[in-house]
Amino acid sequence: MPLRPFQLLKRFLPTGLYWRSLIIIVAPMVILQAFVTYVFMERHWQMVTQSLSESAVSDIALLLSEYEQNPTPEIAAGISARASKSLSMSVAFLPGETLPTTPSTRGSLLDRSLSEEIRRRIDEPFWIDTEHYNDYVDIRIAYKGGVMRALALRSHVYAANSHIFIVWMVAASIVLIVVALLFLRNQIRPIERLAEAAESFGMGRDAPNFKPQGASEVRRAAVAFLEMRHRIQKQIEQRTAMLAGVSHDLRTPLTRFKLQLAMLGDTPETEELRADVREMERMLEDYLDFARDHQRESSEETDLAELLAEVRGDALRKGHDVALETHGDLTLPLRRNAFKRLLTNIVDNACKYATNVWVTALRDGDDIAIIVDDDGQGIPDGQLEEVFRPFYRLDAARNLDEGGTGLGLAIARDVARGHGGDVQLSRSPMGGLRAVIHVPV
Repeated sequence: MPLRPFQLLKRFLPTGLYWRSLIIIVAPMVILQAFVTYVFMERHWQMVTQSLSESAVSDIALLLSEYEQNPTPEIAAGISARASKSLSMSVAFLPGETLPTTPSTRGSLLDRSLSEEIRRRIDEPFWIDTEHYNDYVDIRIAYKGGVMRALALRSHVYAANSHIFIVWMVAASIVLIVVALLFLRNQIRPIERLAEAAESFGMGRDAPNFKPQGASEVRRAAVAFLEMRHRIQKQIEQRTAMLAGVSHDLRTPLTRFKLQLAMLGDTPETEELRADVREMERMLEDYLDFARDHQRESSEETDLAELLAEVRGDALRKGHDVALETHGDLTLPLRRNAFKRLLTNIVDNACKYATNVWVTALRDGDDIAIIVDDDGQGIPDGQLEEVFRPFYRLDAARNLDEGGTGLGLAIARDVARGHGGDVQLSRSPMGGLRAVIHVPV
C-alpha cells in the first residue's frame, strides 16, 4: 500500500522533542525569509533599479537633445563639463564613430531596464556594456554623424547595495536562531531530566538529585511523578511488610505442628505431614529472605563479572559443572544481594536438571545479556511463561522447582523487572533450557 505524503514526510522527521520544536521555530522563519527575499528581489529591487535607470536615461536624453540643437565642439565641451560636475557622468560626443558590432545586452536586470528606457525615451540605435567596468556602465547612442558615449556610475543606474539587505536579514536570523536554541535547550532539559528520573525509577535506581524545574507544565508533571513514585514506594513497602509479617506469624503454628508431630511418633502418616511442614518452612524462609533484601537494599555500582564468578563458585562447591564467559564492561548499578539471588536461582535450577551448564555475559550497547544454557531435558514450549507464576509446578518433563518452594523463577523475574530488565526462557542449542536475563545499563 503506497504511503500518503504526510506519512512519507513523517518518516524523515526527527523523533526527539528538541529537534521537532526547533523545526517549529526555524521552518516559519526560513519560509518568511524566502518570501521576503523573493518580494524584495523581484519587486522592490526591480522597481529601484528601474527608477534609477529612468533617471540616468533622462539625463542622457536631455544632454543629447541639447547637443543636437547646436552640434559644435564648444557645446560638446560645455555639456561634458556640466555632466561631469553635476551628474558624475563622463560624456563624450564622437563625430564619425559607429556603434560596436558585438551584442550589447546580456539579459540581466540592468540590461533590460536600460534598454527599455532608452527605447522609450530616445528611440535611437544604442549599445550598452554593463560588465566591462566594475564601477561604470558604458552607454553609447547613435545620432546623425556620430556616437554619444556616456560612462555613468553603476550606483546611479542600478541598486547595487541590495545584498546589504540580505546580509542583515541572514545575520539577524542567525542571532534569533541562536537565541532560540539556547532558550529551547533550557526548556527541554527539565523534560529530559524527568524522563531520566522515570527511567531510573523503572530500573530500581534512585534519583535523589531530581527536583521539579522548567515551565509550570513541566513542574506539574515532575511533582506528579514524585508523588506517584512516593505512593508506589509506600505501597511496595506496605505490601512487603505485610507479607513478611504474615510469613513471620505463620512460624508459630508451624512450630506447634512440629511439636505435635514429634509427640505422635514415627508413622507413615506423620512422615508425610513432616514433609509438608518442612516445605512450608522453606517457602516462608525463602520469601522472608527475599522480602528483607527487597525492602532494605539500595542500588550500588556492581561488577557483574565478579558477581557471576561468586555464583559459579557456589555452584562448583556443590559439585556442579558450570562454565563462565564474560565479555566487555559489565559494571552497572544493581541491588547486589537481590540480583545474586536471581542468578543463583537460575543457575541452581539449571544445575539441578543438567550435567553441564554454560553461563555467558556480554554487553550490547546499553544492554547486558546473561545467557544460561544447559543440556538437560528442558520444558515444553507451551509452559515457558507459565513457570514464572508463583507456586506453579510442571506436571511432566522438567520441574524447575522440584523440592523447592515454587517461588524461584517468580522471584527471579521480579528482581529482573525491578532493575528494568526481564527473564526469558527458550530452547537451548545445547539441548536443554536457555534462560536469558536482560538488564539495561
